[in-house]
Amino acid sequence: MELVTNFWQLFLLSAPWLILGLFLAGVINVFIAKDFLQRHLGEEGVWTTVKAALIGAPMPLCSCGVIPAAIGLRRAGGSKSATTAFLVSTPETGVDSISVSYVLLGPFMAIIRPIAAVCSAIVAGVLVGGDTKSQSPTTHKPTTQGCCDSEPAVAASSCCNTEQEQASTQTSCCATQHQASQSATCCDTKATVAKQSCCDTQDTPQESFLGKMWRAIKFSSNKLLSDTMVWLMIGLFFAAVVQTFVPESFLSQWGGGIIAMMVVILISIPMYICATASTPIAAGLLMAGVSPGAVLVFMLAGPATNIATLGVVGKELGKRAVIAYLGGVIGVAIIFGFLTDFLVASYGFAVEPMVQMQHEILPQWFTLLTGLVLLALMLRLVCLDVWQKVAGK
Repeated sequence: MELVTNFWQLFLLSAPWLILGLFLAGVINVFIAKDFLQRHLGEEGVWTTVKAALIGAPMPLCSCGVIPAAIGLRRAGGSKSATTAFLVSTPETGVDSISVSYVLLGPFMAIIRPIAAVCSAIVAGVLVGGDTKSQSPTTHKPTTQGCCDSEPAVAASSCCNTEQEQASTQTSCCATQHQASQSATCCDTKATVAKQSCCDTQDTPQESFLGKMWRAIKFSSNKLLSDTMVWLMIGLFFAAVVQTFVPESFLSQWGGGIIAMMVVILISIPMYICATASTPIAAGLLMAGVSPGAVLVFMLAGPATNIATLGVVGKELGKRAVIAYLGGVIGVAIIFGFLTDFLVASYGFAVEPMVQMQHEILPQWFTLLTGLVLLALMLRLVCLDVWQKVAGK
């Protein structure tokens, strides 16, 4: 019974942030032009990865909310490295978690935490992008060529070439049956026919702002939620298992050093927690005797390496990307963990809770309302899926 209660509480705590992440993903998909994302975040490389990490760092999204937002970024044209950097930096830190870190852990942890998060995101993104480049991509040539392809796979001239380049008697690939006997190209600006050229931009009616918002909501609550809700539920279940059966004293007995950091990482992988919610737990571990470095490792690895995130990484970016993702996040977390312990021991930086308090971000009624809305949306998708299977038989 305690396991079910913990699962429901975790579901309610994650529901507002998940809905926010779904909404942002829909907005990205509808309002931001794909060529814009492809131009700024569409190529593999260090600078693209840095931009994605810096964009995600201040956003107040937790592990559950960043998953749909990252998927929306990826499907809108973002590269693997940029998507990975965004997926790591967003849940590891944020403007809300920095302020809570200052109150509960002191100014030193409030400074080194976002720095470590951005570095972790950049390293993970570069590793995932490098793994993509190391693979030999297989290009599939289409059997039928588009009329405006810039690199035609056949020797015939393109329909968008100039008249001088189309001296052959072959007709344009976009020519209609009435124009088949003419030598004019489909992109000829001096065509005497009244029909519109196949390469001209068609005048489409301008969609209203409310229409775009409705399209974003439909995309988020249907396709995107359907793709993410299974792994979200798996992640919440494992988080409830850890919360129910792993006591806090189990972590505090290891103190500091590499063993404590590895134990914290193993515990944090199934844990489903955001940067802000991990801070009070980190303060409790600190008071129980865990070293500041191990506490920082927990705050970095916990939000970024949960099972739900790893499942989405494997599905969207490939199974080999999971290894690079884990290597980047865990490796940088351990390095900054040792750096934190060294700085605290050598220079006497204070790492201690400044205020003992219970931090409630959202009102209870709002959390319950968003939880019920999210549950209704999920049940709707399940019923639609069952109905389609029954109707298909």
